[in-house]
Amino acid sequence: MPFKAPAKSRLDLSTLAGIVLALGGIIGGLLLEKGNILDIAQITAAMIVLGGTFGAVLVTTPLPVVLRAFRSVRGVFFEPGDSPSVFIEGLIRLASSARKHGIVSLETEVAEIPDPFLRKAMGLAVDGADLQELRHMMEIDLAMLEQAGEDEAKVWEAAGGYSPTIGIIGAVMGLIQVMKHLEDIKMVGHGIAVAFVATLYGVGAANIFFLPLAGKLRARVRGAVMLKEMALEGVAGIAQGLNPTLIRLKLESYTLPGKPDKPARPAPAQERVMEEAAAPRG
Repeated sequence: MPFKAPAKSRLDLSTLAGIVLALGGIIGGLLLEKGNILDIAQITAAMIVLGGTFGAVLVTTPLPVVLRAFRSVRGVFFEPGDSPSVFIEGLIRLASSARKHGIVSLETEVAEIPDPFLRKAMGLAVDGADLQELRHMMEIDLAMLEQAGEDEAKVWEAAGGYSPTIGIIGAVMGLIQVMKHLEDIKMVGHGIAVAFVATLYGVGAANIFFLPLAGKLRARVRGAVMLKEMALEGVAGIAQGLNPTLIRLKLESYTLPGKPDKPARPAPAQERVMEEAAAPRG
């Protein structure tokens, strides 16, 4: 079997550390200023901010997309188990087998590939699909994957845009209640403090949770698309009958440290090896 089953997802410590650091800094600052955690523990403020925010999100976004966005939160706290090195080694084994026995001999092995995208691409290649048509079909799948991820990220981005405003609405509602008791100055002071908790919740939720969630989801989608682009490049090389060494060098360009969004150009030394591997024998 050329491909191993994908590894289990790993806990993303950077996400947890970021949330703990942000909340710790805010609460720690409050305590250093002789404040009390109970000063900001207002259930009514949370109800106003969360209820108003997600209500507004539901108005602007179709329900299936909102549900997908909630399910995608798991991907923020857990890193995917897919590894580029596993894809590369599996593709190289397929390429070597195709060079020895022909691409049609891969039919049984292709059926056992766990990744649906790669299985579909290799299936098309084994069936003799035109390379340009194969790329076109798989790029449509990539575009749909990227669009779905962008839609999910926009849900949290929208929540991050609405929540500060809803927090201000909550503060105004609290101030309305305060204005009813102007005769008691102590009650006025306490009421104003409580009223602004909703603003704190709205701004804090946007900048600690909602907007960072959107950013992390976009990063996850970019990583998944890069992995599938790499797989597609490997399938194209196998379909063309390229030397496995050349295919490996092309795929390893996707795993260079500090790689930008688009594949890195191979170094000059790599280019020479690639040219030698692609040159006809004999």
